[in-house]
Amino acid sequence: MTPQILLIGHGAIAAEVRHHAAQSGLYGIGAVLVRPERQAMVQRELDPVPVLGSLQQLGFQPALAAECASHSAVRAHGPALLRKGIDLVVASIGALADDALYRDLKAAAREGRAQLILPAGAVPGIDALNAAMIGGLEQASYTSRKPPSAWRGTPAEQVVRLDDLRKPTVHYTGSARAAARDYPKNANVAATVALAGLGFDRTEVRMIADPTVTENIHEISASGAFGTMHLTVRGKPLASNPKTSSLAAYSVIRAILNRIAPLVI
Repeated sequence: MTPQILLIGHGAIAAEVRHHAAQSGLYGIGAVLVRPERQAMVQRELDPVPVLGSLQQLGFQPALAAECASHSAVRAHGPALLRKGIDLVVASIGALADDALYRDLKAAAREGRAQLILPAGAVPGIDALNAAMIGGLEQASYTSRKPPSAWRGTPAEQVVRLDDLRKPTVHYTGSARAAARDYPKNANVAATVALAGLGFDRTEVRMIADPTVTENIHEISASGAFGTMHLTVRGKPLASNPKTSSLAAYSVIRAILNRIAPLVI
């Protein structure tokens, strides 16, 4: 029987997951969970896939759940799903900068004997960065460089005039914790780097609005007992959402496949 998953969200990443499920046939979308006020509208669009407005409407035990929605969706549904014994893939990793929520999710996973799964997202090397922690990691930083349009609707608009930029401009420097809090749609990679490495308060973050690029560029720098690491990815954004790198969507799909495949890399 084809594994059925619960998909949380109806945005750009969720659309990629639905498309891959339909094309590959390796898993199915058993139901989609959205905010109650959106249930009827999304149901008309996705019919015959069941669309839920709350977890109380869930009528089956999914192979796993995949969150592709928002920080608020992680808060609203994450602990309950994990306590039910349902593994949860979280795309909105920046939500875990909230220490209380992070503790609750881990406690719920232990209680339900489930796993909270954090995909690597838009950057490679997360496994190596996490492995470096074993020997001793001394420094880790993350730089996000995106076209000005990708920063619209964020605090960057209060720092620089995005439409008037003619050269790369740094609009944020600080900790990964503050970045995840203030840029919830842009700083999930910063949160992933922090969780894999030195934590939210010791991971340095820079964000740059760059009118000379059309890609989302992610740079990780780290050093420690293992040596040094410098990684750069020039990722193409999703056509439907310039704030999101296409690799972020593919990483969620990979995390789903790793839960159902006989071979995991």
